[in-house]
Amino acid sequence: MKTKPKTRIPVDVSGIQVNFCKNPTCLNFGNPASLKTQPRGPGAKERGRDTYTLLGGQQGRNVFLRCQYCGETPPLKSNQGICEELNRVAAYLDPADEPVCPEPSCENHGVGISVEGAYYSFGKTKSGSQRYRCRTCNKTFSVGCSTLRQKKPEINEMVFKLLMNKMPLNRICETVGISMNTLYGKIDFIHQQCLKFAGKQERRLPEIDIPRLYISVDRQDHMINWSQAHDKRNIVLTALGSADNKSGFIFGIHVNYDPTLMPLVVENEARTSGDYDLKPPFRKHARLWLEKDFVDSIEQRRRKATIKGKSSLAEEIKGQYEQAQDRTDVESSEDIGDTISLPRNGMLVHSEYTLYAHFFFLRQLLGNVGKVRFYLDQESGIRAACLAAFQKEVLDKRCDAFFVKVNKTLTINQKRSLKVQSDRELEELRESDPAYSLLSDFDLRLIVIQQRMKSLVNIGPWHDRWLLYPFPDMSEPEKAICWLTDLHDRSYADEQLARLYAKATLHGIDRFFMQVRRRISLLERPISSASSEGRKWHGYSAYNPAMVGKLLDIFRVFYNYVAIGKDKKTPAMRLSLKETPATFMDIITEGSI
Repeated sequence: MKTKPKTRIPVDVSGIQVNFCKNPTCLNFGNPASLKTQPRGPGAKERGRDTYTLLGGQQGRNVFLRCQYCGETPPLKSNQGICEELNRVAAYLDPADEPVCPEPSCENHGVGISVEGAYYSFGKTKSGSQRYRCRTCNKTFSVGCSTLRQKKPEINEMVFKLLMNKMPLNRICETVGISMNTLYGKIDFIHQQCLKFAGKQERRLPEIDIPRLYISVDRQDHMINWSQAHDKRNIVLTALGSADNKSGFIFGIHVNYDPTLMPLVVENEARTSGDYDLKPPFRKHARLWLEKDFVDSIEQRRRKATIKGKSSLAEEIKGQYEQAQDRTDVESSEDIGDTISLPRNGMLVHSEYTLYAHFFFLRQLLGNVGKVRFYLDQESGIRAACLAAFQKEVLDKRCDAFFVKVNKTLTINQKRSLKVQSDRELEELRESDPAYSLLSDFDLRLIVIQQRMKSLVNIGPWHDRWLLYPFPDMSEPEKAICWLTDLHDRSYADEQLARLYAKATLHGIDRFFMQVRRRISLLERPISSASSEGRKWHGYSAYNPAMVGKLLDIFRVFYNYVAIGKDKKTPAMRLSLKETPATFMDIITEGSI
């Protein structure tokens, strides 16, 4: 007996409702479809019918909204699933487990010890536990800590340093003189301390007054080695990251994998709750890849033709649109094939739910930023998640989003040739008019960009208007940019808009991803051979998918708070989140004696 959804679209959860048209110029942008079954037949509009039509997806699996104003067809998503994923990625910000003043009547009874100005450090007990005095009621109390792994903090510090400098796990064991089991325990401890340290710092972000942020967003895939000879399929995890292009600060790096869940338990719950009888957005476990859906996706992929590679940047952009349209769900970017498997421990999360959670997390973190500009990798799921989370800010002109597409296939000689040609053309422009001789290179670029803005290129089924950026550099030799939040109200002067185009880059997040590959042995890019049939294996890669998220969390904290740039500052210092660099020991001893 099939179970029917109780509502027409998934209900709001904790203020999250993403089931609306994602076209910023449409009257339905930000206006969700009605929860109630709509009247039909003559006079339906007069009887209160909304401006959406519900459509069944391919094989009856997915459900779509069709906007009657602009014709867009966004897939329905579970708000409960997004909320669950948001709670997972933002858990480290919750100070609920922090010690507080023990006096129930005190104002600080619900205020954690990490809150500045709430407590004094008040010496230590005989056993070595830290003692605190409440500034409000003068109550003193001590905070014990687990000393099991802190008897030799210098060992933890050495392990931390070696992890951040690409030493393989076996070599770390040999260098430090510990067993592999001990090393895994220390990685878990370092991970916990990194989250605790980052949580203490980043809980203050919503209170910091930041006038502008220019944030680049992109993804990085990580392959997990197979652990059984009879099943040589990889697990593929996708990490979505966001970086402030100016300071380099990484606001989040989130992997579509939940290590806290057990597949057998979830599958049993799914069958008991009737999940397989419901369409995906109405399920109890909507955000998770269930086994039958995974198998069905492999079968669907076998029936689809592979889109051929494109020769030019414009054709690559067009091909990306074609690939998105060819999907059963335009917002889901997973390429599930015969060489990919589900994890045996933990659960793979549908990538689009991690995308939505990531942007709702950013909205929570950046609530006090004056204006934020997102530069997004060209991916329909990233676009939808960004516009859903920041819908109000887009309409209030406090948020803009741009697609950025970079041609990464050029050789080093081609990159140099394009750079030389661009520099020559800029000098020719400077010499063409005496007034230009006084202008900086940046101001000259703005003039050229404004000229290019008059001849934007329409690409894709929605006729998105792309600017072919005329100034290549070695990291982004060929680039195109699309303004996604153009409300056609001329709110920006040409020069102001040209400045936003000029700032369009994925360099901030791409640099972080490059450092991940270079400095973390387990996350180095895997290799494949002609005989591997698409499977990939690397001797130093992880066998446990949970290690990917842990190492990315650890590296993010190292990158933001410890690693010093040429200006002698860390990204956290440039963002005014911290005044001095943190040390490895600062992080290891966070909340400890």
